[in-house]
Amino acid sequence: MLSGILAGLAAGALWGLVFVAPRMIPMGAGGYASVDLAAGRFAVYGLVSAAVMLLGLGRRRWPTGRQAVAALGMSLLGFSGYYLLLVLAIRDAGTEMPSLIIGTIPLWIMLLGKPTNLRWAALLPGLALTLAGLLMMMGATHDAGTGAGQHFWRGIGFALMALVSWTVFAILNSAWLKRHPDIRATDWTNWLGVATGLGALLMWLASGSGVQVLAARDDASRFALLCLVAGLGSAWLATILWSLASQRLSASLCGQLIVSETLFALLYSFAWDGHWPTSVQLYACVLFMLGILASIRAHR
Repeated sequence: MLSGILAGLAAGALWGLVFVAPRMIPMGAGGYASVDLAAGRFAVYGLVSAAVMLLGLGRRRWPTGRQAVAALGMSLLGFSGYYLLLVLAIRDAGTEMPSLIIGTIPLWIMLLGKPTNLRWAALLPGLALTLAGLLMMMGATHDAGTGAGQHFWRGIGFALMALVSWTVFAILNSAWLKRHPDIRATDWTNWLGVATGLGALLMWLASGSGVQVLAARDDASRFALLCLVAGLGSAWLATILWSLASQRLSASLCGQLIVSETLFALLYSFAWDGHWPTSVQLYACVLFMLGILASIRAHR
């Protein structure tokens, strides 16, 4: 159980990076298209996965037709489709509010993925602490006027769609891995990566910027570095860690561990903005952590 918890927390730390990546380069009019960053990140993920599979040709397991179809569907829900929606949300509404909306994923997964032998009373403390932390952070963000802009509510809509996409992915992915205990987390990660890479390529060909346009930009090297870090760390490695957690923990406990993604996203956002969080924001983070600890205790 401890190894699963640590793997889930590490995945959250890596996922938190993707909330600040869209802010490190100009997005929208005069900048990069939202599809560019999403496609670049997952193209790297797909290339790394394909290379690992080919290098371990004699030892790696190849998917059956049904497993390949499952990987394609999961890749759309949890990777290419979800991240594109998230990039659009951050472009329109900033970092804080989308990260808070995504931060409610643990609540939804806990409600939808609760083990039948776990009493609701045991979950209520962690649930209440997590919700209190979210509301407190949301109030502090609203008071600061963060994210207010012309397309703010459009960004909130994208964030809500991203929330639904990843919640469905988390539940279906956990159930699929538990039905297939013979599938190693690394193999499943690589299958998802190849499927996601193919989807990213199609996405970029359909609505991404041309190669010449990308290469001509002054910040092309930063864009390439962001895609590399996000694809290798926040996609490939994070997915291995999350698959390990999904195999070893219940869906509801995994859902609570996603709170760490919100915490790290806020931490990275504060660091990028160059200011410390307010006392209210710090109290909200403490409530987040207490919610995680209470949920872990309830699952023992």
